[in-house]
Amino acid sequence: MKTALTGGIGSGKSYVCRLLEQRGIEVYDCDVAAKRLMRTSPRLKEQLCALIGPDAYDASGHLNKAVVARFLLQSETNAHAIDAIVHPAVAADFEQSGCQWMECAILYESGFDRLVDRVVVVTAPEALRIERIIQRDGISRERAIEWLQRQWPQDEVRRRAHYEIINDGRPLEPQIERLLKNEI
Repeated sequence: MKTALTGGIGSGKSYVCRLLEQRGIEVYDCDVAAKRLMRTSPRLKEQLCALIGPDAYDASGHLNKAVVARFLLQSETNAHAIDAIVHPAVAADFEQSGCQWMECAILYESGFDRLVDRVVVVTAPEALRIERIIQRDGISRERAIEWLQRQWPQDEVRRRAHYEIINDGRPLEPQIERLLKNEI
């Protein structure tokens, strides 16, 4: 049974993944995979250069993050065009990975929910999420709130998920144990 772990910024998804990995569960990280594939896949490099221009990669073949980010932020159309290149590559990589668990922040937006049998969402109170983002990224409260507002509402993701892990500062191990024992 394939399981996706999702949740908004500052919810603690990565922390829950580390707890799962301590139990011997390998978790495929979609963000890490996307960055790896954008660096290493000749096909993705070719497609991104065709979309963005030859400056998408420098002379050494390294991804030019500033150029890609500028293109992505210019419009929703540009963002969707990059997603249309990167998301299928990540989906195929996950399916070939042999992993039964994936971590995906934009699970529903990317359509990756179709790749799994169940969804676990990590949630946390908004005030705590904002504080975590500020501490982790060293940004202002206003910027942290802006990041939160760019994502799907936590309640909507919770409604679609099969299981919820509440990361409000209390120990998570009992919730993870219940999740693993119940095999929802």
